[in-house]
Amino acid sequence: MNPFAAIRFSTVAFWILILAAFIAPQAVHAATTWQATAGAQSSDMGQQALAFLANELWVHEGDSITWTFPTPEIHTVTFLKQNTDPQQVRPPRPGVPGGGCPGTTPNGSSVDGSACVTSSELVNGQTYTVTFPTAGNFKLVCLVHNNMTGAVHVLDSSEPLSHDQAFYDDQSRKEQSQLLADGSRLEGRGTATAQQGSGNDVTVGIGEIVANGGGSHTVSVMRFLQGSIVVRVGDTVEWTNLDPVTPHTVTFGTEPSGPPQPPSAGVTVDADGARHAVLTSSSESVHSGFIIAAFQDRIGLAQAPLSVTRFRVTFQSPGTFDYICALHDDLGMTGRVMVKPAR
Repeated sequence: MNPFAAIRFSTVAFWILILAAFIAPQAVHAATTWQATAGAQSSDMGQQALAFLANELWVHEGDSITWTFPTPEIHTVTFLKQNTDPQQVRPPRPGVPGGGCPGTTPNGSSVDGSACVTSSELVNGQTYTVTFPTAGNFKLVCLVHNNMTGAVHVLDSSEPLSHDQAFYDDQSRKEQSQLLADGSRLEGRGTATAQQGSGNDVTVGIGEIVANGGGSHTVSVMRFLQGSIVVRVGDTVEWTNLDPVTPHTVTFGTEPSGPPQPPSAGVTVDADGARHAVLTSSSESVHSGFIIAAFQDRIGLAQAPLSVTRFRVTFQSPGTFDYICALHDDLGMTGRVMVKPAR
């Protein structure tokens, strides 16, 4: 072969390879399914971390996130509409009239901010997966718990991610441990608060809200503190909810067949706004309705009125009076009042 022809052939082949490199399809980002959880609890279920763990994640467009719901306490994974005018009003939880979006959206739904996407109320190892086809920043909420929020940052596939799954798993373990440790401390505080009163006081749950860069968590103690007390005929026992967001009930006898609100017939209101009932027999039923702190005030909105956080019962006969929280008895939130004869 003519040596000059060989050189020309080599030169042409070189530029063909260079051109092919430019016009060849770029490597397609392999979609990843990330793992997270919704909720955590202590071994006795009495301390509930109402939290997305981790509650702030960075992923690539096209990726998915699967949330696992490990506890019997219900949660939802919900993305409301974003950047809409007017903004979407937070709906009731799924399962009630008009709740959800309304209703729920299928597992594997896509989130781009233009429509509401929500799971049903899930528990005990159930999962829900959401896919993120477009870049953006998306707020995550639970429709059951007001202060359980998070954020998902969806980046273009060309941008690097700062964290991997191992980082989020480690962060989740640490956040869970810290929240449940706070719950243990709060349980002692709730018991001490009840014992500081007249001796006939019971704390109906206690909790706190903890914020980080992604949103907020709540830890709630789902227990009556003191869970068992002894009083005399004619005494009045007072229950007070010390949790900033979680509602509870005090329910003797038959549990309401429908929604646990309003209180049962015969419950009156004292001058200070507390609800009050009288029990003349351990076979009677009485129900407090929700006792819950008022929602947090927000600038630009009407102030929240005082809410009902106390419930009182006067006992007019001796006996053993067992009661429950109609919302959280499946977590072991039960109590007992032993009424002795008057002196």
